[in-house]
Amino acid sequence: MAENANRKNILSPSILAADFAVLGEQITEVAKAGAEYLHIDVMDGVFVPSISFGMPIVESIRKITNIIFDVHLMIVGPERYVKQFAQLGADSITFHLEAAEDADELIDQIHSLGCKAGMSIKPQTPVEVVRKYLTKLDMLLVMTVEPGFGGQKYIPESTERIRLVRQMADELGTDLDIQVDGGITRENVKVVLDAGANVIVAGSAVFKGNITENVKNIMAQF
Repeated sequence: MAENANRKNILSPSILAADFAVLGEQITEVAKAGAEYLHIDVMDGVFVPSISFGMPIVESIRKITNIIFDVHLMIVGPERYVKQFAQLGADSITFHLEAAEDADELIDQIHSLGCKAGMSIKPQTPVEVVRKYLTKLDMLLVMTVEPGFGGQKYIPESTERIRLVRQMADELGTDLDIQVDGGITRENVKVVLDAGANVIVAGSAVFKGNITENVKNIMAQF
């Protein structure tokens, strides 16, 4: 898309795929290699089947890096916890539309805490339902796999969903960040960028193998 030419593309490595025995070192490495965001998946075992990590991890790693913390809440009742995550150092907080009691109120709450507000939708949620929120949001996360597990393959139908969200944002005149999360690799990142995404979450594609080379190889597609 021509509109994407002037939009900043950002890599957000997902620590779900990191080696937690050396997490601090790997975070330092992705930042040094050029990644601007760090994607932090918080899973509760209820909204999604898996349990990941929560506030203690965010608090600990905030002490070692100034990288932007892109916190993705895959939890029921996200409104219960946004204040704590903001206080612990989240810069951007993304919640799932499917899990929020009052999405409008939650967006306002996140903004009042000084954070960017993001909303995420699962692959089966029709993209049209997000239209009414787009002018209030800083970012819309289009899940490109079913949330809850790392290492899944990109769902091909996601490409058209990304394109539709970008089209809606353009129609509304908002320069929305569109994030994609799930199955993104060096080989398919150009597909989602061309569809209109500009914030790229990558887990295994960054943390498996040579981290610095992986970051540079993905960002070379930008």
